[in-house]
Amino acid sequence: MSVRVPVFLPVEEHAKHPHSPYLFVSPKTGTMFDPDSFRHTHEKILKAIGAEHIRFHDLRHTFATLSLKYGVDVKTLSGALGHYDAGFTLSTYTHATVEMKRDAADAIGNVISQAM
Repeated sequence: MSVRVPVFLPVEEHAKHPHSPYLFVSPKTGTMFDPDSFRHTHEKILKAIGAEHIRFHDLRHTFATLSLKYGVDVKTLSGALGHYDAGFTLSTYTHATVEMKRDAADAIGNVISQAM
């Protein structure tokens, strides 16, 4: 049995409502997409692709962590997330990956080796 996943393309839907301040515009109302409806759609997509449950908000944390990992500076990232303070972004929305910790240890190890 196949699961029908609703097609929801926020960029295309937003283009139909150019004066809306919302990224996720409801195709039914042209206003903000109802959070419960959006959550339900997110859950249906996860189920259809066989992915484990993850809160939609957790994707925000992943975005922040990967952005830093791949060189986005914290001030730019903070602005993209809508934060006033880059320190808040660092303390709340970023998480060190195993690879990031290993790279940091290697960098410090190289400094110590060169000093000896």
